[in-house]
Amino acid sequence: MTAYALLFTLAAVGLSETVYLIRKRMAAEKPVCLIGESCSLVLESKYSKLFGVHNDILGLLFYITALFISGFLVIGVEPLMFWNFIFKLSVAVGSLLSLFLTYLQWRVIKAWCFWCLMSAVTIWLMGVILIL
Repeated sequence: MTAYALLFTLAAVGLSETVYLIRKRMAAEKPVCLIGESCSLVLESKYSKLFGVHNDILGLLFYITALFISGFLVIGVEPLMFWNFIFKLSVAVGSLLSLFLTYLQWRVIKAWCFWCLMSAVTIWLMGVILIL
């Protein structure tokens, strides 16, 4: 139960990160970039969308789903095995996508986005918790 509560907390952190980015994008403002000044370069690149959908929207959907599923697991909504499987599958797909997007920042865009990296770390931490 403690692991699921931690996963719920991480999903809430990820949700706040993506909401911040969405609000900045909608207001046409540059986000605060704590490492370097290349957040806008990454967030405005041609890689900022996947299948025509902004990556921050995909992140929002992922974190909302993670919040609900981890909440279900914390309070014991049946079928627990089903929710656990769906959660692990979602985090696995999210981890792979984050790995790919981090690779793009490193090797293709050659710029780092603090918020993108924080989201990737959040998802990877979720994966580590699920594995352990």
